[in-house]
Amino acid sequence: MQKFKQLFCLDNIGCGYLYCYIHFVNEVACFYFLGNLIGNQTYLWIIALLYDILAFLPQGIIGYFCDKHPKLNLDFFGIGSLCCALLLLNFSLKIKYLSLIILCIGNAFIHVSGAEKTIRCSNGKLSHSAIYVAGGSFGIITGKILANLNIPYWVIILIVLTTIPYILLAKTYKENDSFQNINYHNNKLPKNLIILLVIIVIIVRGYMGYGIPTTWNKTTIDAILLYSFMGLGKAFGGILADKYGIKKIALLSTIVSLPFLILGNNYMFLSLIGIMIFSMNMSITLYLIISILKKTPGLAFGLTTIGLFFGTLPIFFVQIKNVTINSLIIGILTIISLIILKITIKEKKI
Repeated sequence: MQKFKQLFCLDNIGCGYLYCYIHFVNEVACFYFLGNLIGNQTYLWIIALLYDILAFLPQGIIGYFCDKHPKLNLDFFGIGSLCCALLLLNFSLKIKYLSLIILCIGNAFIHVSGAEKTIRCSNGKLSHSAIYVAGGSFGIITGKILANLNIPYWVIILIVLTTIPYILLAKTYKENDSFQNINYHNNKLPKNLIILLVIIVIIVRGYMGYGIPTTWNKTTIDAILLYSFMGLGKAFGGILADKYGIKKIALLSTIVSLPFLILGNNYMFLSLIGIMIFSMNMSITLYLIISILKKTPGLAFGLTTIGLFFGTLPIFFVQIKNVTINSLIIGILTIISLIILKITIKEKKI
């Protein structure tokens, strides 16, 4: 028990907690904004798609730019963009679309900055970035709820501004630009092939996170539980990988989640367990790519967001309602992910 507790107080892990909150607030602002812009108009799904395109796809370019200019601080630019977008939310529709672009830019900068900082403070440990990314899941559902409650936009701006001391505190943590100890990939396979295969796993995770039918998800409490379990899975995946080894947790989380995902359509508890367990490989796939792209961690993170975008893309166009077909798809995708993780991660405990 004592050793497990130590995982929550690793060197520099406080940076992960700080950026967990920053990430949380970022998603609160973004999904509050989207909730107000889209409302109950289902035909405006194109706005959600546009948001995914503008917020996720540029992160690879932004990440690579930050790799080349590591002293740049994008946090305040991102925070300013979020506040500006929220201020423009009450103007005409044309201005609202402009504010959507500004919002997406702010989102992308905050994502990349948080990833860069937690990776550079991690000393090769997965926990830091896992805890950071987990905050987003809680922020998504909170932002949706605040939008439904018609909370004034200026309240959200005040919430966004509370991140400033967290950003300043995060600056005090020591960064390590040497990533030689991040060496988790199978050296026997071509590096480009590993990156491609790992992105496929990320695409699958993106699809699983939003494409799994959950007929039980009907109330606000159900939605809160769904996103909370998703966030907890992301955090505990990194923590357990640091404790028991990246390959062991990657394979176990993938195969153990399968029966819960297949059987959980009508059963909330089973579905929540499956989603939480499958989400555990989030930090593992990120650090697999960093293991190869050691000199460009920002680009590595950006590649994961591109994978998530393509994973969620089918959800906008296709809804599989047949339980048998959906279970078959889930099973095939999970097995594919299991095989990829098996061959791309080398046999070594962290």
